[in-house]
Amino acid sequence: MIILIVVVFAIAGFVVSNKLKSKFKRYSQTPLQANLSGAEIAKLMLADNNITDVQVLSVEGQLTDHYNPANKTVNLSPDVYYGRNAAAAAVASHECGHAVQHATSYAWLNLRSTLVPLQNSAGKILNIVLIASLLGSFLIQMPYEIIGFIVVGAYSIITLFSLVTLPVEFDASNRALAWVKTRNIVTPDEYAMSKDALKWAAMTYVVAALAALTTLAYYIMVFFGGRD
Repeated sequence: MIILIVVVFAIAGFVVSNKLKSKFKRYSQTPLQANLSGAEIAKLMLADNNITDVQVLSVEGQLTDHYNPANKTVNLSPDVYYGRNAAAAAVASHECGHAVQHATSYAWLNLRSTLVPLQNSAGKILNIVLIASLLGSFLIQMPYEIIGFIVVGAYSIITLFSLVTLPVEFDASNRALAWVKTRNIVTPDEYAMSKDALKWAAMTYVVAALAALTTLAYYIMVFFGGRD
């Protein structure tokens, strides 16, 4: 059953990822009438929100764009940093949306940041349990219920992190789209492209959250479903 879950969501993730890449490739071919690069858009959005302590940097890779709250940097891939198109505008403003969240102490972002070390620990615990079960070591002596509590507890944290990520990502996109529209960064047609691109980017997080929920439900059923 767990293999089926993994396969189904792996396929779903693959489909969404390909759709996202296709959309970005298509919208990257649409030059902005404003003729602004992603880096220029990012700096302008930060300035409009009175954020002066965040740097806009170029990082290697494709779709590697992210905001790092630890060192307050908006990191844009070369295609976005130098790009002057609808896709670059969407991504650059979205990542700045996270910077605005950070600057305004957005509750969901704060919660997500709090969960990061817990999620990392939960992942390590699950890896240890998996390796131990394959090697047949301490799990043989450990009570079945204890194993269940460990697995379900760890996966609950991972699932919570995936769910909390959703409002963070959707809110960043909403902030981005509202700003590019009111600031006249994009035309109506370019706005529609930016919105569509961000929708497919958000779908990757939706698939991840659904996969985590389904897997958690499976483990609960396996370990505790047969109890009276």
